[in-house]
Amino acid sequence: MIKVTDEKRFKAFATVILTILTIITLLPIILIVIGSFTDESSLISNGYSYFPKEWSLDAYYYLINQGKLIFRAYGITILVTVAGTVTSVLFTTMLAYPMSRKSFKYRNILSFFVFFTMLFNGGIVSSYMMWTNIFSIKNTIWALILPNYLVTAFNVFLVRNFYENNIPEAIIESAQIDGATELRIFWKMIVPLSVPTVATISLFTALLYWNDWLNGLYYITKSELFGIQNLLIKIMNNVQFLKSGSSNFLGVGNVELPGTSVRMAMAVIGILPIIIVYPFIQKYFIKGVVVGAVKG
Repeated sequence: MIKVTDEKRFKAFATVILTILTIITLLPIILIVIGSFTDESSLISNGYSYFPKEWSLDAYYYLINQGKLIFRAYGITILVTVAGTVTSVLFTTMLAYPMSRKSFKYRNILSFFVFFTMLFNGGIVSSYMMWTNIFSIKNTIWALILPNYLVTAFNVFLVRNFYENNIPEAIIESAQIDGATELRIFWKMIVPLSVPTVATISLFTALLYWNDWLNGLYYITKSELFGIQNLLIKIMNNVQFLKSGSSNFLGVGNVELPGTSVRMAMAVIGILPIIIVYPFIQKYFIKGVVVGAVKG
């Protein structure tokens, strides 16, 4: 009876703490959304507030006027995110599979090379020279997919640990006795049993690709290949330019544009798709992280 009471008290205490932490986490997001609907002059005069004195849709009107560019950038980002995530998950799961097999003679050497990439890399300059001079991906869609995010060591080890801890060796041995090849074992047995961890690394990778702006900054100069993040940065720079005295030489003087609220509106546009998708894969995400992170 005492143990049951203590358990209920602990659950109640944990629920209160997690609720407080959730509210603290949500407050900045709520402030961003409210800031995007706040009048520019009110933001400048009074700063950010959860209860602004004046509301305005000017920031969204400005972005709607850029609608054609934004929709195209969304298309580029969605294409890159889907293609990059599918390719990354395929490579990651296939690389983790031999690393998890105790019968694979070179599993430790392979694990060392993967782990080495977590500690050391060639740097930005050498990476840029390799991708542009050798692979010639500059100003192509591949420049947004291949560098930096295609395979990450963290995801590989997460999947490897999941294989080792949750897929019995006896299942693989029975399949081998029945004459199944390694490729058949992987596709027909390993992948269906690895849905939680596959969903987890898919979310991790999709977030990386969706929020990426570095690849666009380094390798893309054609505006028609800008993803949503790079386009929003470009729009923000244009707004700042028009609002500054730098535009005086054009004869237009300082322009009244919702610069501060536009930042907030762009942030809302950038995170909205992720917020919509996340609830559908949350259960897989939690299970995959907890199980896949356990060291066997």
